[in-house]
Amino acid sequence: MPGDADVVVVGGGVAGLVVARECVRAGRRVLLLEAGDRLGGCVAGVEVAGLTLDAGAESFATRSSAVPDLLADLGLADDVVVPAARSAWLQLPRRALPLPRTGVMGIPGDPWAADVRRAIGLVGALRASLDRVLPARVGGGDAGGASVGHLVRTRMGSRVLERLVAPVVGGVHSAHPDDVDLDAVLPGIRDRLARHGSLAAAVAAVRAAAPAGSAVAGLDGGMHRLVTALERDLRARGGEVRLAARVTSLRGLAPDAAPDARWEVGLADGTAVRARDVVVAAPGPAALGLLRDLAPTAGLGAAAETGVVLATLVLRAPALADAPRGTGLLVAAGARAATGIRAKALTHATAKWPWLAARAQGLEVVRLSYGIAAGAEPAGTEPAGTPAEAQDPRSMTEEALRAVATRDAARLLGVDLGPDDVVGFARTAWPAGLPHARPGHRERVARVRSALADRPGLEACGAWLAGTGLAAVVADARRTAARVVDHA
Repeated sequence: MPGDADVVVVGGGVAGLVVARECVRAGRRVLLLEAGDRLGGCVAGVEVAGLTLDAGAESFATRSSAVPDLLADLGLADDVVVPAARSAWLQLPRRALPLPRTGVMGIPGDPWAADVRRAIGLVGALRASLDRVLPARVGGGDAGGASVGHLVRTRMGSRVLERLVAPVVGGVHSAHPDDVDLDAVLPGIRDRLARHGSLAAAVAAVRAAAPAGSAVAGLDGGMHRLVTALERDLRARGGEVRLAARVTSLRGLAPDAAPDARWEVGLADGTAVRARDVVVAAPGPAALGLLRDLAPTAGLGAAAETGVVLATLVLRAPALADAPRGTGLLVAAGARAATGIRAKALTHATAKWPWLAARAQGLEVVRLSYGIAAGAEPAGTEPAGTPAEAQDPRSMTEEALRAVATRDAARLLGVDLGPDDVVGFARTAWPAGLPHARPGHRERVARVRSALADRPGLEACGAWLAGTGLAAVVADARRTAARVVDHA
C-alpha cells in the first residue's frame, strides 16, 4: 500500500505552514492536517467595526532575517512597516511613565539614567549599582536552568525586577521572570556578562550590537496577511490542506508494511493516512500528547498554562488622538493590585501603526491583554474587591470583559471612557497561549531532538520548542523542513 503523502504536517499554524511550503517547494507531496477550522494558529485577523485587525501576533522581531526573508519570498517585502516613533509606557502602582529606552527585556543598561531612576527610585538605583562590583559569576549560574528573574534579582535587586523586567517579560511571555529561561530569552547574555563584568555593561553591549532601526516590524494591513499568503502559495504549489482534521495518534509502520511509508497518522474520524515523514507542528499540549509515548527518553512533561484573552476596543475618543500613553503600556503586578486594573498590557494600535490610523478615519483602536501563567504573580498582588471583581477575565462573558476592558483602558490611558464611546468590541481567546521557555528550556529541547532522532521520519517544531515570537518559530520551522527534505 503506497503512502498517502511524502510528508504529513500536523498543525496548521505558522510553523506548520512554513514547513509544508518548504517541503512542497522541494518537490515533496505534502498533506497538512489542521484540527481547527482555520489556519495560522496565533496569527489571525478579526473584523471589528468595519476594520480588519490582528487578533493575535501583530509584529515580528527584526533581530534576525527569518521573517523578512519569508515575506520577501511571498512577495510582501514592500508591505513591511515599522511602528511610529513613540515610546511604550509603564504603569506602576502610583503613576505611569515612559519605559526606559536603554534596556533589554526591561533590564537597564544604566541604572542611573534619568528615566530608569524615575521608575526604581534612588534606593533602587543604589541597589542596582551593586551589579558593577559583584563578581561576574554571581547570578548567572554555572550550568543550564537559570532564570531571568534569578539573574536580575541577584545582580540588580527586586525593584529593577518587579518594576521594569517583570512587566516586559509578562507582556511578552505571559510569565514572571522567575519562570523564564535565561538562555532562551537572552541568548549570549551570560557570555557578555563574563566578558564585560556586569549585567548593565552586558545589556549595553547587546544594545550596541543590535541592528539599527526599530526592534520590531509589521505588515501594512496586519500580520494575518502572512497566513493568507502562506496558504495561497502552499495550495498553488500543489500542497493539500485539510481543516477540521484532528490527529489522535501516530504509529510507526513495519518496514514491509508499505514501500514508501514509515508512519500512520490516525484521525478523530476514524480514518488514517500514511507518510514517509511526519512533522508535528501542533501547539504544545497537542504535540506532547502525540509524542510522549514515541519519545519517552525526552522526559516530556505537562505544558505550562499560559492562556491569554485579548480584548479589542474600537473607540470614538478624540482625547486619544495625541497618544497620551505612547504606543501602549505594560502593567506592573503591583499596579494591578493597587489600582484594580486587570490587564497585563495595553496596545494603542492606532498610535503604534500609522497604516491603521489612516484606515480608522478618526476612530481609535486599543487592545488589552489578560492572562499570565498560573502562579506567576508574586504574593500579595492578587486583585482586591468582590468575588465578581476578582474573577479571572479569561473566564468572563464577552459582555463582562467588554466592561472591564473599557474601565481598564480609561485608567491606563488617563481619559474618561464609557460604554457609549465603544464603537466595536471583540474577545479573542488563546487557550494554549504562547508557551514561554521555562528554566532549563534548551536542555529539554535538546532531549526532544535527540529522542526524535531515534525515530526516523519524525520531526517536531513550533513555539513550544522554538520559543516565543515569529522570528524564532519561522527560523526553526525552516530548519525542520531542511531536515525533512534531506531525509529524502
